[in-house]
Order: sequence, then C-alpha cells, then structure tokens
Amino acid sequence: MRQRFKVCAYVIGTLFSTALIGAAVLTVTAPAAQAADNKITIMVGGINKLIYLPPKLAENLGYFKDEGLDVELQSQQAGVDAENELLAGAVQAVVGYYDHSIDLQSKGKEVLSITQLLMVPGGMEMVRSDLATQVRSMADLKGRTLGVTGLGSSSSFLAQYLASRNGLKTSDYSMLPVGAGNTLIAALKQKRVDVVWTTEPTTSMLLASGEAKVLVDMNSAAGTRAALGGLYPASAVYVQAAWLKTHKPEAAKLARAFVRTLQYIQSHSAEEIAAKMPADYYGGNKALYVQALKASLPMYSPDGKMPAEGPEVVLKVMAGFNPNIKGKKIDLSKTYTNEFVNQVK
Repeated sequence: MRQRFKVCAYVIGTLFSTALIGAAVLTVTAPAAQAADNKITIMVGGINKLIYLPPKLAENLGYFKDEGLDVELQSQQAGVDAENELLAGAVQAVVGYYDHSIDLQSKGKEVLSITQLLMVPGGMEMVRSDLATQVRSMADLKGRTLGVTGLGSSSSFLAQYLASRNGLKTSDYSMLPVGAGNTLIAALKQKRVDVVWTTEPTTSMLLASGEAKVLVDMNSAAGTRAALGGLYPASAVYVQAAWLKTHKPEAAKLARAFVRTLQYIQSHSAEEIAAKMPADYYGGNKALYVQALKASLPMYSPDGKMPAEGPEVVLKVMAGFNPNIKGKKIDLSKTYTNEFVNQVK
C-alpha cells in the first residue's frame, strides 16, 4: 500500500512538473510568436542597386525603428523574383518597379504601391563597346541578344517597348536573363549579350572600364520623356491589397519611414549618403560609387507621391507589347495609393 502511494505521488509530481514546464514554455514562446507576427519582411529586387537605395538607407538611419517597426530586408536579383515571394506570402512588402502592379492586375492579382521612390526608371540600355558603331539605336537590335535582369522583369518590359517603338517585333531579337551587377558584366565580357539594361553603380563601372556605351539614358526626367513620352515611375514600395486591408497602421509607418528617407536624400550630399551605406556596396571603389550616386540623385522622388501622369505612361508602355494587358481593362486606381504618404508632414 505504501509502495503504491509512493508510485502515485511520483506520477502526480511528474505530471505537475511537466505542466509547469509547459506553462513556462508557453510564457517564453508567446512573445516570440507575437514578435514574429509583427515582423515585416521586405524583399528588394537587388538591394545594392542605387535604384533601390532607400530601404537600406532607411534601415541604417534608424527610421524603421523610430516607427516601432521590426523590418527585415532581403534581396533578389530581379524584381520578378521579389514579386513571386510576395504572392507566395513569404514577405509582406516588395521594393520593386511599380509596373508589376499593373501586370499582376491583368493576371487577377491585386497589389498596390504605397510609396513611390523613383520618378524615372533610373537606368540605361547599354551596348557592348565593340558593337557601338553597328548598334546605334534600339532599331539595330534585330538579330541581337538583349540582356535583362529576368524574364518578366521591369527591364524586359522597358526593353521590349523601346524595341517596339523602333519598329521591331519581339521575334526580331532574343532576350537572355543575366541578373545584375557582376553576372551582367560577365555576360557582356563573354559576349553572350549585345545590349543590356542596367542601373547604377553598374552603369558607371561599365563606362569607366570601357566595356559598354550608352544607347538609351533614362536616368533623368528629360531622358525618360524623350524615350517613353512621359515620366515612368519606377521603384516603389508595394504590398498585397489583402495585407493592406488589415495592416493600415503598419503601412502608414512604412510610408513615413520611406518619405523621411527620401527627404534625407534631398537634403544631403552624395558623400553623406554614401557614408551611411555598407562598405561592400562600393564594389571596392567608393569614389566611383559616390560619382554614380551624384548622377542618380535627380531620379528620387521628393515626397513619395505617385506623379499624376505616371500610371498612364506605364500602362501605355506595357500595353504596347504585353499580351496579358492587351484588350484588358486595367483599373489604375487600384495599383497605387497616396493615402499614406499624404499623411506625412
């Protein structure tokens, strides 16, 4: 009887201890789970590109933390890959080109820009230097290979439109995804591509090395209007509409952090901005990075608002060749909102 009592007491004690441990585990993990729920992961379509400078700058300036946001930045080489991560629910926001929101609406997906970072594409079509006398415009692309960051990426949208404006059909040339930065430079050196779309600081690196020459310049408002017929709002912070409906406070905080970053860019020199960026972004040449940044400063939005003419120009560009959009009714009002940037003082 006494032995049975000891066994019962042992079992009860063990169960009680297990319950206490379980309660302790719940107490410890509950805040962690809550923190995970509050975390915002932003996928950037090439985080070290100057067209996507604001996210890392905002992080290094502490603007996300000022808003009480737990933000993690991740990077993909092409905007189309970042878009896929968003649609899969792996990330809550993307810093990529605004034109993806139009393309996705044509496929029944609703995403919208909540902050516009660039007023222009901020890049160039560049031709290999050994072909510069043969390829003088996009009209000379026939039979050539065009390098883009990824198939279905914004660089492919723009390149196809520029080719079509010069009388070419998509069957007149081929496209090869080459990523960005070092992989793009390697593709040029190996002569796997003839013309490439690229952005700073890769643009300045190619010019400095003599590997490529400028074919079409869309770093400025004037160059963009000449090439496309109007401003082409590019880099933006975009989210899924479904996420936005239940996370408006977080969207407002994100917008405020990014607008503060844009204001910092407007009020500081290229040298001061470069000093806030990671050293490995310089590609071993800080002076060249600063030079590229100086050339890029005019492309950044001063206030994060969508320019009035922008959505129509982007739609015109995409409707010119994109079979997903041709003949479809696109509601541009559902591709962006100024609601949150308008709240920033």
